[in-house]
Order: sequence, then structure tokens, then C-alpha cells
Amino acid sequence: MSDKNDIALSVRNLKTFFYTNNRCNKAVNGVSFDVKKGKTLCIVGESGCGKSVTAATIMQLLPTLSRIEEGEIIFQKDDKKINIEKLEKNGKEMRSIRGSDIAMIFQEPGTSLNPVMTVGDQLTEIICLHTGVNKAQALKEAEAWLGRVGIPEPKKRLQQYPFEMSGGQKQRVMIAMALSVKPDLLIADEPTTALDVSIQAQVLDLLKTLQREQGMAMLLITHDLAIVKQMADTVGLMYAGQLVEKASTAEFFAAPRHPYAHALVKSLPSQAQRGQALYALEGRVPSLVNPKPGCRFAARCLHAQENCSQSTPQ
Repeated sequence: MSDKNDIALSVRNLKTFFYTNNRCNKAVNGVSFDVKKGKTLCIVGESGCGKSVTAATIMQLLPTLSRIEEGEIIFQKDDKKINIEKLEKNGKEMRSIRGSDIAMIFQEPGTSLNPVMTVGDQLTEIICLHTGVNKAQALKEAEAWLGRVGIPEPKKRLQQYPFEMSGGQKQRVMIAMALSVKPDLLIADEPTTALDVSIQAQVLDLLKTLQREQGMAMLLITHDLAIVKQMADTVGLMYAGQLVEKASTAEFFAAPRHPYAHALVKSLPSQAQRGQALYALEGRVPSLVNPKPGCRFAARCLHAQENCSQSTPQ
């Protein structure tokens, strides 16, 4: 059993609902997990399963029409436990945690970078704000970070605006901004989606290196099982707003338990399947507006039984 002091983030029975036009979308419905210091938890699942909403809830970056209905989000800072769900979204304490103790790499860098500020100004502002160094030192660090995330001619790029960069370069700028403050916990939401394979490998190696150096905890959100295999210590599988399986990475791939986990692992290409058609999981994630009772995967499950429409398997 792990020591509670080894846990950087603890989420318990989290429920995040969206309210629009007299409808309630139960995007995250009773999710619980821990992220340990120096370790990586990968949350995996198809689009629409609630992965990004979980990350936004932890960062208190939810839109106006949503709210935390229930649950605890406890961040361990040194010897102090902070209940994030009780903090004001834009209050002083939450702002001091967000981007400093907990940093996030967003899925869409184009919407996260300021279009009227140079990349250098944005990076140095973040570094100065959260590390306390002067502007000259921050500029040196900004250049070094751009180099570390694989951006060529980093000194020149500091003078550029986001619109002068490709999608992959903007994504790497976002990664540099998140890592430059040396957070205790990094939340990375599809951090390498916009990158080509060689840069993707470089960035993932960098994340692992920094994790070793700094003891950084990481919550990595992805739909790419190859990245999960490479990066995760523990896997959390989400489906239709719920966490349906938690296991070590080795256990998840060797002996998946939930039928949804079976289907995803089965869809991975392998040497044994060479010359055969890849397995494809049919159907899609059900609506989370007034979800039906029972197992939410039942309609797509090859092993569904009559009682699955009434009760959810453990």
C-alpha cells in the first residue's frame, strides 16, 4: 500500500455536469483516482468520454454553464493539502497554484497563446511570474526551453508571433511554457497530437527526463495506446463519464478486465495479426444527457447480458 505522502493529486467521486436549455450533461460522473509523485497516470478513452473535462475541472477552468456537483480534488503541496474544488476559480490562491504548482498543456495551442504578443514575451512573462528570476535571465531560459522542445533557431523564434508558426511549433511553445515553471504536477491533454512522429518522440522523452529530474507527477490524457504503453505507470480507462478500469500498465495490456479495455487492446496492431484486418470497435459513446441505468458500454459489448441494462459491473 502506498504512503499518502506519495500522492500529488487525489480525486474522489468527482461529478462535473453541464447545464444548457433545461438539459443536464453528466460529463464526469463519479470519477476517483490518484496521481503519485514522480509517476504518470494515463487517462485513456475515446473522444466524448470526459477526459478533457476532468482535466479542466482540476484546473478550475470550466465554462460558466458547468459546475462541480460533488467530489473532492486534493492537491498535496509540500505538507499542505489543498481542496481545489473549494477554491474560487479565479481567486488568488487558485491563480497561485495554476501554472506554477500545477501546469497544463492544452490540446489546442492556437486558442491558448496570445496572438498579439511575441512568443518570447509570453514565455518570459510566465517564467518571471512563477520563478521570480529577472527578465534577462528569463529570456535566456525561454531560449533554452524552445531548444529543448525541438524548435530550430530558438533565438529567432522568440521574436515571432504565434501566427508565424506552424501548429506543431505552437504546440511545442505551449509545452515549453508548461515545463519552464518546473511544476509539481503536469496535466498534459493530448500534448503531442499536432506533432510529427520524430518530434513526438523527442517531446515524450523530454517529459520522462524532467519527471526523473524533478520528481514531477504527470496526468497524461490521450487516446493513443502506443503513448500509454511508453509513458504510463498506471492506466485509467474512461468511458461515458466514468472510470471503468484502473490498472498498472503491464496489467492493462496483458490482462484487460473490462470489455471496453478488451476491445481497445484488441484493436492494436500486432505481429500476430499481420495479414489480417484490424479489429474495429463498432458504435459510439452514448449521450451523457440523462444517461440510462446499467452499464454504459452494454450496447457495444460482445459479452452483454440481460442484467447489464440494469446494473453496472464492478
